[in-house]
Amino acid sequence: MTGKLGPEALAAALAATGADDPAVAQGPAYGEDAAAIDLTGAGETLVVAADPLSLAAESVGTLAVHVACNDVAASGADPRWLTHTLFLPDDDPDRLRAVVDQVDATARDLGCAVVGGHTEVLDALARPLCAMTAMGTTDRFVSSGGAEPGDRLLLTKGAGIEATAILATDFREACREAGVPPATLDAAAEFLGEVSVVSDAAAVRDAATALHDPTEGGVATALVEAAAASEAVFAVDRDSVPVRPETRACCDALGVDPLATFGSGALLAAVPPERVDEALDALDAAGIEGAAIGRVESPADEPAAGTVRIDGEPLAEPPRDELYPLWEARDAGA
Repeated sequence: MTGKLGPEALAAALAATGADDPAVAQGPAYGEDAAAIDLTGAGETLVVAADPLSLAAESVGTLAVHVACNDVAASGADPRWLTHTLFLPDDDPDRLRAVVDQVDATARDLGCAVVGGHTEVLDALARPLCAMTAMGTTDRFVSSGGAEPGDRLLLTKGAGIEATAILATDFREACREAGVPPATLDAAAEFLGEVSVVSDAAAVRDAATALHDPTEGGVATALVEAAAASEAVFAVDRDSVPVRPETRACCDALGVDPLATFGSGALLAAVPPERVDEALDALDAAGIEGAAIGRVESPADEPAAGTVRIDGEPLAEPPRDELYPLWEARDAGA
């Protein structure tokens, strides 16, 4: 089945960490998307994050850069360097140039240098696969697992930003046939330009106790992952989660829950209550929408830490991303 490993299988895989190294301040763990390595012993930390991307065929290079850089930014660092491993289904030079040009342009926009990687043809693939590693430095690493009871949960931009752009491009005809107007699809496709959370993270990181960027599985999965990493309970009001009209239109047309699908472009932040206004004001000054969507609670009365309650209903397991059945149905019919 396509998609992320389940929490138990993933935790077992992450338990294999090789040799111990005291410089590793944050290693692999469920809910954490980046590693933190103490470079000097004097407070400078190298943040490293890796992600693959293959399914967004029209914009795989662009999204691959953003997804990896978002993990670094959501750890309190400014992304600076990238390595790019690219697997192609064939040796079509136009396909290669399209992906490489997307990677180059997106990295330049973010001020990142591509410093290495690997490229090869693997004819077992149906589409290009980009595996990107991003790196940056910070003097204050912010993990996914730092949320404290009483903190408020903030979300930037809205749910399903990345999925909206994918639906409006990879599934444009299906959305149109389901009644989504062309003008709405055109506007939704432009969401691709908003999947970066580098600016979002820079605005709120000083106030945040924890940061996490929704990717596969969307806001719902990000909440489960961050709650598990924080050993806390996250209580969320669904109506407080911002969903843009274009997202609602595209998701409703194809039966996708905006909270359970690719969410790059949003940033989840846990912030002490006395700093919520400061964080929202910083986002507003940066021209970024932000909303309070819930709070962090103690797990004392719960069967296990890592529980999420959405409108009071418990969500203990991350959902499978709701775009996968669409891709699978399309590939099966190809």
